[in-house]
Amino acid sequence: MATAIALAQSGWDVAVLGRTRRAGEGRDDSDTGGGRVLPGSLEETATLVRESGASVIELVADLHDHPALQNAVSDVLGEWGGLDLLVNNAVDTGPGSMVPFLELTVEQMETKLDANVVAQLVLIQSVLPAMLEAGGGTIVNVTSHTATADPTGPVGQGGWGVAYAASKAAFHRFAPLLAVELGEAGIRSYNVDPGYVETERQQVNAAALGLTGRYHGAPASVPAAAIVWLAEAPEVPEVVENGQTVRAQKVALDHELHPDWRRPRSGE
Repeated sequence: MATAIALAQSGWDVAVLGRTRRAGEGRDDSDTGGGRVLPGSLEETATLVRESGASVIELVADLHDHPALQNAVSDVLGEWGGLDLLVNNAVDTGPGSMVPFLELTVEQMETKLDANVVAQLVLIQSVLPAMLEAGGGTIVNVTSHTATADPTGPVGQGGWGVAYAASKAAFHRFAPLLAVELGEAGIRSYNVDPGYVETERQQVNAAALGLTGRYHGAPASVPAAAIVWLAEAPEVPEVVENGQTVRAQKVALDHELHPDWRRPRSGE
């Protein structure tokens, strides 16, 4: 939601894709979610985009439904005639993300790879022909610290599950290879490592688990600001090599893209 709104406020027309059409329909289907109702929906996001003065297309699709993803891209191209920017910011939220090696099933691993790697391949391959015909385009892939870093402990003790990390690591390789293969044809591709972000989902879960205020991260508007910067700032090609990874929170502070959200140290 935050990225769609930030793009709209910067003058972009936005197509939003997700599986939750209306408020109250979203459920937490993760390992520990318990089916909790989650905030956010396509309709709510679209309303906020329109309030920013931008046009919006709402697209309903699940990451595991590859034909639906292809149809969604076709709908955008049919409506607007082109597509300048693709932001891949969705993941499979079902069981398997926080499961130790010996408890992880093959089916869970396959599910993560399908939604977190194959689905993004489908979307990228669907938008590339139109981008190449237009002379270029930008693809921003929101990856994860887990793609490149080792955990400080096992699952539940500062660590994360191998299925989530492995799928994000595979996805992490898309941007540099796109840059190598299609950079000269006008395709710019970047990875964004958002860092720890207090999304609406995490706030709901923290409240349910009695952890409100325990962990402090950046608001979702921070990686959103970094994505807008990558998509349109004229200085980006000079300071970020095509295919590289940017740390959203560092970029937002270094380039003054967002007010400082960090909590002051004790005594300051």
